[in-house]
Amino acid sequence: MTAERINPSELSPPTGFSHAVVATGTRVVFLAGQTALDTDGKVVGDTLPEQFEKALGNLLAALAAAGGTPSDLARVTVYATDVAAYRDHAGRLGRVWRDLAGRDYPAMAVVEVVRLWDEKALVELDGFAVLP
Repeated sequence: MTAERINPSELSPPTGFSHAVVATGTRVVFLAGQTALDTDGKVVGDTLPEQFEKALGNLLAALAAAGGTPSDLARVTVYATDVAAYRDHAGRLGRVWRDLAGRDYPAMAVVEVVRLWDEKALVELDGFAVLP
């Protein structure tokens, strides 16, 4: 995939995301929402950063199984049960993202939700990628 990340100067400088991503490739991979489930289907991690790390790892594992890499991500949506807590942990969450996915940021949004499918889940990530 080739990805052109566009961050116009007339918009606020992005931190941890890109305002737009123009992706060119031959395959689109739609990634289902991933929470902090382990292989037994149980939510692991008591804190938002712990659950975010596992959920992102799960999303990237699904992407890798489809033949993609983190730099192929074009769009990710984060669903959080507490956006204020997400904001409070933004620095740590950013470090987790960079450690697992690097600095090729997709277009992103963070959306607060009342609850997720599993009541113990604090965060869920979904998205899509464009592969070469």
